[in-house]
Amino acid sequence: MRVLLVDDERTVTRTLGDSLEENGHDVTCAYNGDDASKLISEELFDCVISDIRMPGLNGIEILKQVKEKQNDTEVILITAYATVEQAVETIKIGAFDYITKPFMNDEVIMLLKKIEEIKTLKHENSNLKEKLNEKFTLDKLVGKSKKMQEVFELIRVIAKTESSVLITGESGTGKELVANAIHHNSSRKNNSFIKLSCAVFPEGLLEDELFGHVKGAFTDAKQAKKGRFYLADKGSVFLDDIDDMSLHTQVKLLRVLQEKEFEMLGSTKTIKVDVRVIAATKRDLLELVSKGLFREDLYYRLNVVPLLLPPLRKHKEDIALLTNHFIMKYGKGKKIDLSHEVEVIFMEYDWPGNIRELENTIERALVFAKDKEKIFLKDLYLPDTEEEIPNNKSLLLKDVLNLYEKSHIRKVLKKTNGERNKTADILGINRKTLWEKIKYHNIDDVTNL
Repeated sequence: MRVLLVDDERTVTRTLGDSLEENGHDVTCAYNGDDASKLISEELFDCVISDIRMPGLNGIEILKQVKEKQNDTEVILITAYATVEQAVETIKIGAFDYITKPFMNDEVIMLLKKIEEIKTLKHENSNLKEKLNEKFTLDKLVGKSKKMQEVFELIRVIAKTESSVLITGESGTGKELVANAIHHNSSRKNNSFIKLSCAVFPEGLLEDELFGHVKGAFTDAKQAKKGRFYLADKGSVFLDDIDDMSLHTQVKLLRVLQEKEFEMLGSTKTIKVDVRVIAATKRDLLELVSKGLFREDLYYRLNVVPLLLPPLRKHKEDIALLTNHFIMKYGKGKKIDLSHEVEVIFMEYDWPGNIRELENTIERALVFAKDKEKIFLKDLYLPDTEEEIPNNKSLLLKDVLNLYEKSHIRKVLKKTNGERNKTADILGINRKTLWEKIKYHNIDDVTNL
């Protein structure tokens, strides 16, 4: 480390300075407070070691100057007249530690080692935080198409505001990733970003998750619980599947948006919060409003800034870029290409599950790929797929696509235990279209897949 050593006793300065240099530190010496003050104004140091009583500026004044000009620089004070009051004062002002004369040089070396460890830890934490922030920068949102570039530009604009945002798009289009980007590029980025899917919790539990409860609010409320809005104060809340929120809970959410306040369940005490709400839905909320299933006033409060994410079939020019991104993510940095047949299929296929489906397809293909340098058609199918994959050369493209579609629908039906509403949502199609495809592909016994 770069160390400034300040003491009017030259014997102490030279002896300690030599010892520090022998331990690898870069030492600059000053023999009075005024010279030290000048050096602090002109150069950067990791640590200043200063005697308290000196001609000119004393050590306490040097400490104050360091904290004013180089706040990250640590200060160790030396004194021959130590008192408890003086020690407390120096620590309060910002000294790292103090030592009394006479002292052993090893004492100072140990203190420097401790400072070095703390600085290393801070540096590592800073790097980690920077990497975590980079994860959500716009550069991590993959897309070179005009549609996606328009989305990126809108995110840049939105991130600078405090307005509520409503992200609309089919399942798998990246709504949560966009919400991450909005928060982490906003002025709230250093505060909490709380996520919650409204589809996961039934009505009573959703309200509890959002607003929390006090002890005794209900039978099992043996202790108080902080809700998501409480935890997100000064930050942002992402409410996914907002269309699944009941009308009763919508009233309470509207109050938070309008008044910036709420009460915990079982309490009459009003809690003020400063929270930005980012909501997402895969359904047409205006249609739900017309059917009385969603409050119109809440819709307009949420939809201050609308952001529509296009389905992957509407920006297929991004498929190659996304494919390379996922190959790098799951291929451990290896150079793996798609075979020509797979490239053609990827561009022809409509990707009902959107980017999420493409990601899952690549991840699975890399697991089952026999050839570690290329992904072939046979690598796209799960091992339990009942259909036998014919010879690629004799298979018409439309048949390949049909086979892939049938396999994918069967897989999702199996995942949802044959529940067609959930299956249609995951595939990004309506129930009627799903029924038609099940009939077309002759997928008859969906309950025993």
